[in-house]
Amino acid sequence: MNNQIRLNKFLAERLGVSRREADELIVSGKVTIDGEPAKIGARLDKSSKVCYNNKIVPFETEYLYLAFHKPVGYVCSRRAQGAAPTLYELLPAKYQHLKTVGRLDKDSSGLILLTNDGDFAYQMTHPKFRKTKIYEVELNQPLQPLHQQMISDYGVMLDDGPSQFKVITLATDPDQRKRFTVVLTEGRNRQIRRTFAALGYRVTKLHRTHFGPYEIGDLPPGKYAIIKV
Repeated sequence: MNNQIRLNKFLAERLGVSRREADELIVSGKVTIDGEPAKIGARLDKSSKVCYNNKIVPFETEYLYLAFHKPVGYVCSRRAQGAAPTLYELLPAKYQHLKTVGRLDKDSSGLILLTNDGDFAYQMTHPKFRKTKIYEVELNQPLQPLHQQMISDYGVMLDDGPSQFKVITLATDPDQRKRFTVVLTEGRNRQIRRTFAALGYRVTKLHRTHFGPYEIGDLPPGKYAIIKV
């Protein structure tokens, strides 16, 4: 039993999905073990033949981790959205099977991680791990000190619950209080943009520089670097 592994963990690690998504694949009937339909909670070892969509999933796999500088105008999905191209168009074919760890919206830029390691993706994105993400943010008008304190100390109520993050001022001139560093430990959809919008501001620039222990450094837009974890 010590040499066995749970099927959902095995699929998550090799297909780059979460364990919940792996369970959904099992329930869908697309996964077999030694020719038989797999069941939730199944275990396997190196002698087991696992197939997904009739293709063998190898027991041994090489995990890859990339840091990528997403430019503005690209989406993080595998398919283009309207006129917006996908970031995968900027990656070599050998890396296009990797999944993004979280997302940045089309109008945002900065650090995106990609991997085929489902456990790594889960630990970087699940709210319970509270991975710190740092952004450079610019607004269309100066941020009132009261609003800055409200976001940092109390939070702003959004449709999906309160939103709170640290807003650090970069400018000393009150008329130039449009540029900030935002430190966030959540990862809700367009959270920073929606939070400022709730107070009457529009984000004109959103650039992620850090994600957990990883930083973008001097990586040029549209380029990637292999990272170690």
